[in-house]
Amino acid sequence: MFVAEDVSMVYQSGGVDTYALRSASARVEQGEFLGLMGPSGSGKSTLLYLFSGLKTPSRGRIWYREHCLSDMAPAQRAVLRQRSFGLIFQMHFLINYLTVLENVLVACPRPTPADVAGAGDLLERFGMAHLRDRLPHQLSGGQRQRVAALRALAARPEVIFADEPTASLDHKTGLDLMQALKEYQRQGGTLVVVTHDPSILEGATRVLKVWDGQLMGLNHT
Repeated sequence: MFVAEDVSMVYQSGGVDTYALRSASARVEQGEFLGLMGPSGSGKSTLLYLFSGLKTPSRGRIWYREHCLSDMAPAQRAVLRQRSFGLIFQMHFLINYLTVLENVLVACPRPTPADVAGAGDLLERFGMAHLRDRLPHQLSGGQRQRVAALRALAARPEVIFADEPTASLDHKTGLDLMQALKEYQRQGGTLVVVTHDPSILEGATRVLKVWDGQLMGLNHT
């Protein structure tokens, strides 16, 4: 479904090259649950951003099916993400003037009554139904993280990219969220999760370990 071909991500500062990712090659198979694990600053989030088309590599190529993401214009990648990808960010990126329910439905450009009902069901499942009309600034950090996760699930995209999706959540809520993401994957979705916590990758199809910008090996779970 995705292929990274010898990709590097290089930043320059004061004439010095700093590698966020160095000569990495990897695949994401359709319908799998792939974990990207490593310490902070290891390059795992960079690889996720490359697969999702949020960044383009300094060298190498990223493919999504027959599309070379590296060659697409930013606007084309944005359309592809809206149509096919769901993203859960560490920083939430909720829209401040929209309610909780409206933020969940952002992933559905033309929400149908079924979409609204589905979003309501997700809010109920995660104990957020009573907050559906609140604005982001009226929520705690953990509540905002839940809204960001439900936004990704609401439109049932082909693939969900999740960057430390449980970092702001208590243990039980984190496990509940991972259960919902695994259910999505078992129903045919593709799931890519970045984390430094191996406990949330239980049941993953594969785990790639990233260290100092390099892929260190492949573990099957």
